Amino acid sequence: MYQVKGIPEVRKVLVTGASGYVGSRLVTTLLNQGASVRVLVRDPAKIVGQPWYSKVEVAVGSATEYEAIHTALTGIHTAFYLLHSIGAGPRFDEVEQNMALTFGQAAHDADVSQIIYLGGIFTTGGHKASQHLASRANTGACLAQFKVPVLQIRAGIIIGSGSASFEMIRHMTHRLPIMITPKWVNNRTQPIAIRDVLYYLSQAASLITPQSGTYDIGGPDIFTYANLIEEFAAVANLRKRIIIKVPFLSVWLSSLWIGLVTPVPVALARPLVGSLINESMVDQRHSISTLIPPPSNGLLTVDKAFELALSKVEHNEVESRWSDASAFMPPWQKTQSDPEWAGDAEYHDDQIIYSDASLDSLWRSIEEIGGPRGWYGADFLWWLRGLLDRMIGGVGLRRGRRDPHFLRQGESLDFWRVESLQTNYELTLYAEMILPGKAWLKFTVDEVNHDGRLMRRLVQRASFQPKGLGGRLYWALVLPFHRLIFPTMVRNIEKEALRKDGAR
Repeated sequence: MYQVKGIPEVRKVLVTGASGYVGSRLVTTLLNQGASVRVLVRDPAKIVGQPWYSKVEVAVGSATEYEAIHTALTGIHTAFYLLHSIGAGPRFDEVEQNMALTFGQAAHDADVSQIIYLGGIFTTGGHKASQHLASRANTGACLAQFKVPVLQIRAGIIIGSGSASFEMIRHMTHRLPIMITPKWVNNRTQPIAIRDVLYYLSQAASLITPQSGTYDIGGPDIFTYANLIEEFAAVANLRKRIIIKVPFLSVWLSSLWIGLVTPVPVALARPLVGSLINESMVDQRHSISTLIPPPSNGLLTVDKAFELALSKVEHNEVESRWSDASAFMPPWQKTQSDPEWAGDAEYHDDQIIYSDASLDSLWRSIEEIGGPRGWYGADFLWWLRGLLDRMIGGVGLRRGRRDPHFLRQGESLDFWRVESLQTNYELTLYAEMILPGKAWLKFTVDEVNHDGRLMRRLVQRASFQPKGLGGRLYWALVLPFHRLIFPTMVRNIEKEALRKDGAR
């Protein structure tokens, strides 16, 4: 065996995609093994709230910029390539190819010893590989064009709290007692628990000698996609689901339906659904067991992986979610720091309230906003805006929130993202819905003298930078709804804060 215990201290490891579902958890795993970790992120604000933020080096840059990549890779022994652009529009495969070529060249020039790439398993079975899986394979090939050894680890469905696959299965099974599905739900797959994915990735960083080659990882069970749904229903104590298979459901229709009933937006669901035409089982000729032995306590079975994931959800212990990754930023959205078309126009709607509620209770009420808690009034209008967003391909409200009580900077919250957070003072949310412009919702609380009394002040500001005439018309259209929603919101936040004070 090539394996060693732990990661040698002399090695420095780079994790790309550290704001993503796998990447953020991998950082924790590597740190627990004593690794020296550097992360590459485009926007450091997305990881400031991570518990490991102060324990890593942070390199800032885009995956498309050679100089930024080269700087991040300088002094690195092992680089984890966890980047993809599946949410970047219909030509995401071209973006992924350019990113991989840039990274491979920079890794060669920086004398990196090992690249570890997490790709996807697929078996053509007479079908052409989907665009998503073909791009995953092409990414590995592009990285391997250079002289740096590339270890490709391929996985199928990853089961874990917050993963896109798990969330699709969970929401579909809970909400649809009867499902009309395409015939390829009879295709087979070999899921793997996120715990075991992290085990293989971290152990790959411990190999004594740099390795090249492609290796598959999968759990001990093989299911059809239909059986996977039935297994989840059994684990979740739901009635047996009725699955009706028909031959005429297209990828477009299937992804549109998934976008309406699950948190996964159509833009992400379409390539994922398209990949279901290919089976995803471990090719024993490429089994990773020849390189790294399985965990000493064994690989998790599907039912145990589902049980563990559900337990994490129920106990509010979800460490990361698919929606936290910047890769899933809607393609029509530019980053907050790139307002090239914003000009000087910016509209505001301000609500200010003075309260006897404590500062702590006001803040806790603000931080609990969204998700199952709702938006403190006019929830039907929020629901309707989310539905309209999903109907035109947006993220809608179904992403919910990771934890019902606490937010983390950089994570998603319904159709917002937490842009900044200062506990007991300020929360700023950036809108990721489809808009003709950019929008923010900001809450600030502090103590002030008001009418001769020391009181708490709550300021809520909705800001909008319009794009062209359409953006200005949009603001005029929604302003009457703001007059209904926002005053009610601040009043109900205060009521909840006073209730919290009274409950002490």
